Amino acid sequence: MTAAPTAPARALRRGPQPRKARTLQQNRNRWFWVFVGPFLAGLLVFVYVPILWSVYLSFFDARNTVTPTKFVGFGNYVYLLQDPAFVSSMGTFLVFAAFIVPVTFACSLGLALLVNRARVAQAFFRSAFFLPTACSYVIAAMIWRLSFFNGARFGLANSLLRSLGFENVNWLGGGNYGYWVVLVSLRLWLQVGFYMILFLAGLQRIPTDTYEAAAIDGAVGWKVFRWITLPQLRATSVAVVLLLLIAAFQAFDEFYNTLISVGGYPPFARPPLVYLYLISLGGGSQDLGLGSAGTIILTAVVVVIGVVQLKIFSVGGREDRA
Repeated sequence: MTAAPTAPARALRRGPQPRKARTLQQNRNRWFWVFVGPFLAGLLVFVYVPILWSVYLSFFDARNTVTPTKFVGFGNYVYLLQDPAFVSSMGTFLVFAAFIVPVTFACSLGLALLVNRARVAQAFFRSAFFLPTACSYVIAAMIWRLSFFNGARFGLANSLLRSLGFENVNWLGGGNYGYWVVLVSLRLWLQVGFYMILFLAGLQRIPTDTYEAAAIDGAVGWKVFRWITLPQLRATSVAVVLLLLIAAFQAFDEFYNTLISVGGYPPFARPPLVYLYLISLGGGSQDLGLGSAGTIILTAVVVVIGVVQLKIFSVGGREDRA
């Protein structure tokens, strides 16, 4: 048998460990900044600096320059809020959001429930419904405009209508509101899969014993969905609705690239970002101050809607932290 090491021997063995631990921690910190530093630098240069500079430009008459000298105060904000075209664009957002948000929410939740109950090929269905999310809005808009809803008799939509005994429809013109079918179907195809994944994550967090207890009590079908599934998805549902509202505010590519062939936007077909691009930034004036003021107004509206929504649903309170 060997004798137990004495206290000085144990202390001698433990002596180098703190220095080694400090060296290891320093290496970790160094590699942390090596990997995170470029991302933070890009976030600072391409996100936060442009946001602050946009706020600065909104108080100036910045035409064709990013270094303005003529200070106008809140003149740009007053002009936009009194401009009928900008107010109309906000109305377009309200109409678009009032329809696309609940429809996308319902479709995403329905797909999530179906995929979550699938016993075979669940991974395949998740991937198949999520794949459109990776498609470019510009490319999808061009396909919708030139192939599916081109208004010609050989287009996919009109071919289906003729097979059902209906006449051809000029979807993007002709004074009708067929362009809403184009815009809504395009956005649903592009976004439903993403929000389906969010709902799937929420569904998989619900304990299975909760459903087992409900089955023992005789709850099935709608009762289970109403009293168990929906309450458990409250936080996820609030996040999805908020993201959908923000996405509706950011609508640009599908409107611009789909309706550009009309040669002038039909009624209620110009959301705020399209208005700011065409009137403020896309024209010859290049009024960056006016465009910056418009983006600040839109950001303020989104923030207010988000705060009100969180207050209404009490997200972030004690019940959510428990």
